[in-house]
Amino acid sequence: MKNLSVWLTALRLRTLPLATASIIVAAGIATHEQIFNVKIFLLSLITALLLQILSNLANDYGDAMTGADDENRIGPLRAMQTGAITQKEMKFAIIFITLLTLCSGIGLLTVALEGDLFSWILFLGLGAIAIIAAITYTMGKVPYGYRAMGDLAVFVFFGLLGVIGSFYLYGLSANWSLLLPASSIGMLSASVLNINNIRDVENDTKYNKTTLVVIFGRDVAFKYHVALITCAALFASFYLASLEGSETWQYVFLLAMSPLIKSTLALKAAIDENLQSGDVFNEQLKNTAISTFVFAMLFTLVLIA
Repeated sequence: MKNLSVWLTALRLRTLPLATASIIVAAGIATHEQIFNVKIFLLSLITALLLQILSNLANDYGDAMTGADDENRIGPLRAMQTGAITQKEMKFAIIFITLLTLCSGIGLLTVALEGDLFSWILFLGLGAIAIIAAITYTMGKVPYGYRAMGDLAVFVFFGLLGVIGSFYLYGLSANWSLLLPASSIGMLSASVLNINNIRDVENDTKYNKTTLVVIFGRDVAFKYHVALITCAALFASFYLASLEGSETWQYVFLLAMSPLIKSTLALKAAIDENLQSGDVFNEQLKNTAISTFVFAMLFTLVLIA
């Protein structure tokens, strides 16, 4: 039982709802367009969850190997950091989850694409890139998460690819307007990573883990955070306004902005006080991730309605 609890902690289950946000929004748009398919939705959801788990395990491994997860870490303790999971065990888990992700992804493409050869080639390539990106965020000789590319990766994979790619699988087509909701979810997801990087800036600097916060500092990172939250709300609103027959009451999804604003104010206070404790940042990271999931759910519900 203890071993199970250790692995559940390593999987970081609290991050999983955020990974589903783009899949949920894509399903809402597909329902609005009357092309929703429950099999595609479920397989997309499973694949996204497995990719997030793969990223979490690889991140645990990578940061432990570089030393970034040391005794001074102020975020939640990691499995390899504490010695609860060995390097060999984590490697095996990463390989196992990679294989599961491949199986789930191929099953998804089989259901969605059938004999469309061009789409098969395209999505096999995108799937391979997604798996490699999940692993090499902090693993390997050139981890891009250590080179200030984490925010871009989150925006692309949690936003653009998550929403537009998933929607394409329903009807084998897409349009430019999808960039609005896709960017919205991508920005909210990037805001979660930004809080993580604000919290870890001291340790990241110590171990040469370059993030946008390390480059620009906490004050600029907060302004960046505000821009992400604001643009996310605007882009989603613009998309809804572009739909024929949209009504004023459907902007109720913006209620999810209330806890996001509250978390932003708490983040501002912590930065102004130069807090080094991780408690406030951990709480606002969790709140922002949950609020992003709620935002996606409400946005999807108004699209369906």
